Amino acid sequence: MQIAAELAERAQVTLTARHSVRFARRRTLGRDLHWWLTRTGIDTLPVGRFLRTPPTQLVIDDGRYRHAVAAGAPDWRPVFTGVSGTKVTWADGTTEEVDAILLATGYRPDLGYLAPLGALDGHGHPIHREGVSLARPGLAYMGLEWQRSLSSNSLGGVGRDASRIARRLAVYVHRG
Repeated sequence: MQIAAELAERAQVTLTARHSVRFARRRTLGRDLHWWLTRTGIDTLPVGRFLRTPPTQLVIDDGRYRHAVAAGAPDWRPVFTGVSGTKVTWADGTTEEVDAILLATGYRPDLGYLAPLGALDGHGHPIHREGVSLARPGLAYMGLEWQRSLSSNSLGGVGRDASRIARRLAVYVHRG
């Protein structure tokens, strides 16, 4: 969202995603949302194991991103269904010529290649507890949405999760 809004100040930009953009207020009761999440412990609360389907991530906004989307800069559309050469095919069947496609953070990984290993559930999600595979010894994941907590797929949380997984994998390697 942030990149799209900045680029839209100088070019025609379309922001696309599987779900419409959901916004969260950046400041509440005079404090930044990250302050509240850290202070209350919500950002590190290990609730990931209880979520079958992670909720859509919110765009933390001080109002400018919501305003930019409402003004059409960037324009928002549901995710495209195909790309051929320099043309994008949208969900409604229309095509559009594009100069560039920028894939940015916030996307969900496609881990289908792990299916033959039995490492995924019936919905294509990794079978794991806090990033350590329950299906394949020695396999671990990093940066998954709600892997362990709200901040697992953010720069602030991935390091904390990596440390935890490294310790668990070290035990596995030592035993093996």
